[in-house]
Amino acid sequence: MASQAVPAPKPSRKINTQFVAYLLIAPPLVLMGLLIFLPAIQSIGHTLFTQTDNLSTFTIARYIDFFKDPVSLSNLLFTFRITLLVVGFLFLVCFPLSVYLRFSHSRIAGWVQVLALFPLFVPGIILAYALIQFLGTHGTLDTVLRTFGLTGYKTPYLKPEGIVIGLVWEGIPFTTLILTAGLRQVDDSLIESARDVGANNWQVFRHIILPLLQRPALIVLSLNFLGVFGAYTIPYLLGPAAPQMMGPYMQRTFIEVQDIAKAETQAVMTFLVCSLVGVLYIRAVTSQRTERD
Repeated sequence: MASQAVPAPKPSRKINTQFVAYLLIAPPLVLMGLLIFLPAIQSIGHTLFTQTDNLSTFTIARYIDFFKDPVSLSNLLFTFRITLLVVGFLFLVCFPLSVYLRFSHSRIAGWVQVLALFPLFVPGIILAYALIQFLGTHGTLDTVLRTFGLTGYKTPYLKPEGIVIGLVWEGIPFTTLILTAGLRQVDDSLIESARDVGANNWQVFRHIILPLLQRPALIVLSLNFLGVFGAYTIPYLLGPAAPQMMGPYMQRTFIEVQDIAKAETQAVMTFLVCSLVGVLYIRAVTSQRTERD
């Protein structure tokens, strides 16, 4: 009796799917490597190694000079202070706004959402010049106050307060979107079940809403920190000449002073600070994916 031929095993569709998936993500990964990671590694290498007699020597002299320079250290601390203020004010403004938008279904909530998202469609440079016209000396706000007999207005323009106002106004839409999306993860059935057993509004907020909002809050705080710490347009147009945030400071060092080595060191310092905060963001995102899987 002739033995029947055993059919050859078919190739796994899962392997083909994985290959296609890797093939699709390869171009953006290569582009990120060439435009972001490779220049960053090269800049770090330039600040840590010096060429003397065709020999590469390891040194941290540039970073020592950075921390010894009172101007550089002052600008770095100023950037930290402005960043923490903006991130804090954004959370204080957007958190109650997000709670209202999540749990309110009135027509007023719809208009509030439109107003909250409106700055998302305004370019940063347009926002900066609009704030100059509104907050500057003899601007709109000063004129209105004088109309009602209120004098002594001190403009925040070209002061640290101007940077904070501009960056907070610019960051409201993004922060509101992220926090509202996080609040939508709170199932209405959880809140209804808690109310059925006698929980009041504060207990629902403390034991249900806050625990589920910790990860979205960490994500939005990290992203806001990264965006504000490296901001350039608004700090340059609304901020003081000294001290400066790291973005305008790097631009002035590179273009006006034409000290490329010093500007590269400032860029690496900014990159290292943002990388530490970026680790928190990556951990928050990866932990969320792990829990879903």
